[in-house]
Amino acid sequence: MQALLKLSRGIDWLNTQVGKYVVWLILASTVISGVNAVVRKAFNISSNAFLEVQWYLFAASFLLAAGYTLLQGEHVKVDVISSRFSKRTQIWIDVFGYIVFLTPMCLAVLWYGVPFFTRALASGEMSNNAGGLIRWPVYLMMPLGFTLLWLQGISELIKRLGFLQGLIEDPTVKKVEKTAEEELAESIRNLAEAAKGNGKNKAEAH
Repeated sequence: MQALLKLSRGIDWLNTQVGKYVVWLILASTVISGVNAVVRKAFNISSNAFLEVQWYLFAASFLLAAGYTLLQGEHVKVDVISSRFSKRTQIWIDVFGYIVFLTPMCLAVLWYGVPFFTRALASGEMSNNAGGLIRWPVYLMMPLGFTLLWLQGISELIKRLGFLQGLIEDPTVKKVEKTAEEELAESIRNLAEAAKGNGKNKAEAH
């Protein structure tokens, strides 16, 4: 069980890293959307590529962050009934859900999603829209995203079994840490301060 818990910590670390960096895709999508709107209004120039890259980035952020979202316990749960049960019963319900629902669903998506991606990669499938983009990068997000979600499901299952054996604390209790959004905001703030400092140094040098 200790080896499995070590594997669980490794999966948690992987999805934490993915979550930290995937959030930048939302910022990129927002910036592209803003630039596209300004260029279209100011110069009457636009392209379907601008529109498609936005939903490519949104799809990537949504799918790749699915495992991180599960790690943080942020997926929608209907716990009106389960909240009345004891903690051990709630954990057993989670175990049942991960085994009977989450794992088969992820494996089914991978079973159909991987060939879907490989066919698009082999054929060089392009968007039907004029000026559209090649399609395989966004198709790749399906197997990648559901692989990360499946792995996180395994991690959560291990942690709950570890809790039932008395080896770890309650894995459903959220730890007070910075969210990916808060870390992104802090990174942007640090970059802005660094740029401001560089500008001040250059001004003093002149």
